[in-house]
Amino acid sequence: MKKFFGMSMALIASLMLTACGGGSEKSDAKKTSSDENTVTVWAWDESFNIKALEEAKAFYDNKDVKLDIVNMSQEDIVQKLNTSLASGNTDGLPNIVLIDDYQIQGYLTSYPDSFAPLDDVVNGDDFFPFKMSVNQMEGKTYGVPFDNAVTGFYFRRDYLEEAGYKPEDLQSLNWEEFIEIARVVKEKTGHPMVSMNPNDLGLSATIMQSAGQWYMDEDAKKVNIKGNKALAYSLKIRAQMLKEGLAEPVADWDGGVNAVQSGNVASAITGCWYSSTIQGSKDQSGKWGIAPIPVIKDDPNSRPASTIGGSGWYVIKGLPGEKNAKDFLKQTFASNLELMDVLAKEIGLVSTLKEASKSPVYQEGVDFYGGQKVFEDFSKWSEDVITVNYGKDTYAIESVLTESLQQVVDGKDVEDVLASAQKQAEEVITQ
Repeated sequence: MKKFFGMSMALIASLMLTACGGGSEKSDAKKTSSDENTVTVWAWDESFNIKALEEAKAFYDNKDVKLDIVNMSQEDIVQKLNTSLASGNTDGLPNIVLIDDYQIQGYLTSYPDSFAPLDDVVNGDDFFPFKMSVNQMEGKTYGVPFDNAVTGFYFRRDYLEEAGYKPEDLQSLNWEEFIEIARVVKEKTGHPMVSMNPNDLGLSATIMQSAGQWYMDEDAKKVNIKGNKALAYSLKIRAQMLKEGLAEPVADWDGGVNAVQSGNVASAITGCWYSSTIQGSKDQSGKWGIAPIPVIKDDPNSRPASTIGGSGWYVIKGLPGEKNAKDFLKQTFASNLELMDVLAKEIGLVSTLKEASKSPVYQEGVDFYGGQKVFEDFSKWSEDVITVNYGKDTYAIESVLTESLQQVVDGKDVEDVLASAQKQAEEVITQ
């Protein structure tokens, strides 16, 4: 899952599950009644998701079935799905579509008869619980979990060493200790610790889930912003880093990528899918390591593991080729450990299948990270991620909270900021 939290407000609005009227453009992947042996798949990101589909072809043994892979932007997929599903006309939709984890509950709630149950395809016990739960509703499974979005603390070994720290010093931190390290790194090396987009809720979401909290309560029925201690804590920590110059302000996703790849910042805290971005600078090979994320100080529920982003595969119900679409997923992403090994090597995928962690590939050191067994580490941390109920309103609530961090930086009391946001969010999700 890439470029997830660097989206513009316009895109965030489009991601809210409303039937957008601007999606009348015809899909190139239109299905007809004669297409039983053609399975059409929509996904985004040519170097990651599309590449995974291309590799999966080799593990599907039905040679009579053609896999038609369509590379689309994520926002186009959302718009086309919303328009078609809201109208009840699935003509032109794909058999299989990739949907990010924060959206799927909204789709399953708004369009309950549009997605095919996959209980005969997926064994839920095979996957990490935090990834499996989002794909289920009312006792049925509707999605095949794909990319594991467990988080990590990516750090520049050379910068931290220059500041007097060893990798073992970073293994059991709380956020206050992280800030202390950031101060020393800035003083000794001149590099800010991280980049930060004040309008991006990604790091706050990471910190919240590390303590088992979310924007909604555990039943996803009530807004959980006012009095949300983990959310308030995240805003205070982030505001402190910005005010002390320990975080480099950036305006968007590309700014964050440039901060890392240019060598300007000393670390990044984000999902395992970000590894391909880190490795985009080949000249930095051997200079990076990955540690567990910090925990919330004095919170016994907080764990050094969380998740951000992620996605899964879903089958549109009632289209020609549905049976073959299910069969393709069953033979590939739902079960195939050999495919998971290939994807680990080819695109850096950390699998959501628990058994993948026992593969020899996951025990190998990665040269770029100084020989660290990063796949093994990410799999180990995945076991510690707390499952939360994202509900259907994550994007709507984040649109309300986009200015919250800047308000705290400007000196407003965080509790007042969140109390105001609570009222706004309640109004937005009841509209």
